Amino acid sequence: MADLTMWLEATGALTGAGGLGYAKYRAPRVYWSLVGLPVTWGRFTLSYRSTMDVCGLTVQPSGLRAFMTRNVARREVQPVPPKIRRVRGTSTGLRVTLRLPAGLEPADVVASSERLRHAWGVHSVTVVETKPGFVELRMTGWDVLRRVRMPRKARPRDMVVPVALREDGTAFERDYHRAPMALTLGANQSGKSMYQRNLIKGLAQLSVALVGIDCKRGVEQNAFARRLSALVTTPDDAASLLAVLVAEMEDRFDLLSRHGVSDLWELPDAMRPVPVVVLVDEVAELFLISSRKDEERRERIVTALVRLAQMARAVGIYLEICGQRFGSDLGKGATMLRAQLTGRVVHRVNDKQTAEMGLADVAPDAVAVASLIPMERPGTAVAADSSGGWLKIRTPNTSRDEVVAVCREFAHLVPELPFLDPFRPYVPAESPTAGPSLVKPTPATD
Repeated sequence: MADLTMWLEATGALTGAGGLGYAKYRAPRVYWSLVGLPVTWGRFTLSYRSTMDVCGLTVQPSGLRAFMTRNVARREVQPVPPKIRRVRGTSTGLRVTLRLPAGLEPADVVASSERLRHAWGVHSVTVVETKPGFVELRMTGWDVLRRVRMPRKARPRDMVVPVALREDGTAFERDYHRAPMALTLGANQSGKSMYQRNLIKGLAQLSVALVGIDCKRGVEQNAFARRLSALVTTPDDAASLLAVLVAEMEDRFDLLSRHGVSDLWELPDAMRPVPVVVLVDEVAELFLISSRKDEERRERIVTALVRLAQMARAVGIYLEICGQRFGSDLGKGATMLRAQLTGRVVHRVNDKQTAEMGLADVAPDAVAVASLIPMERPGTAVAADSSGGWLKIRTPNTSRDEVVAVCREFAHLVPELPFLDPFRPYVPAESPTAGPSLVKPTPATD
């Protein structure tokens, strides 16, 4: 009987260990909640002061504090680490709020994030400044970008669209108020189109007008025509559409001037024009010319894009520029346009120069990271903006049919905008047996 009991106990222990080992790779959230979080919390608590000391994140105490420690408490005066204000566990990691002592700044903690990661045995440590004097350490227990699961609370709202997952487990949001114009770069099969799909899926649920420019004969955006207010598939039609958008921008500026405001969102809801998001797929097709007679058209396109990028934010017209490369090699005006695109997302690229085109002028430290994204991780990208900060993200795998279904569901949100009627895509009736037909845009008038 004793042998049977021992055998059962040993079998139970092995089964439990095997179950935890399986959960570590197949169900990392379960493993983190049961094992990873308690172990990391304990390691952090026990080694916090010594870790901060060896990482150079301590300062000498003030004269009064040193005097009280030496003469009242009768203890040796030691350097002071950041004070822990809050520690809380999450489903993906550990969050620690620190108050920085005088003499330390957030950049000091950012510079030591890699050493903190190894000291506490976590996958990554991201430092976020929450308010002056306070930072939050966002520790991630495992590689959350290996299998992307968006947070449940991530929903489109008020010109803010969650499109990807950050490496700290939070949602990366495309915020048109903070970065009204954006550039997305990436090689073939890097996940660039998947990023655009998630963006269209979120925007389709908002009260905005979506304008598509897809000079690859519409192969990417044709399927979403039910939710598009305009769609053009040739450079000639794109030139006409952009000229109409510039005219609309000027009319909206006149509206702001009449009401004495400087921004679209300062207008009352009843008279506020509908925001317009212009989705440009493969921008190089708008810049390249095959003969001398195309130069005049290219000049019109570039001028219109630059004007929209420079001024259209205030009137609620936003640009989403997408391409494989985007730099001075495209010709006159490319660099000027890129300088106006605040938001940058760079997927896997074929050469370092492409990564520099998207990131070197806003976040130089991120160029090397973007150049090393592996082919086995489609959808992985580096996101940056003009603040100099950057982070790694990955887009969830969203099927084309799923985005088409969302566009069909919210087709009633397509606004009535007469100036876009000449470019409205033709959507034939669906056949009950064959399903939706191929959507072809109507030709635009110049």
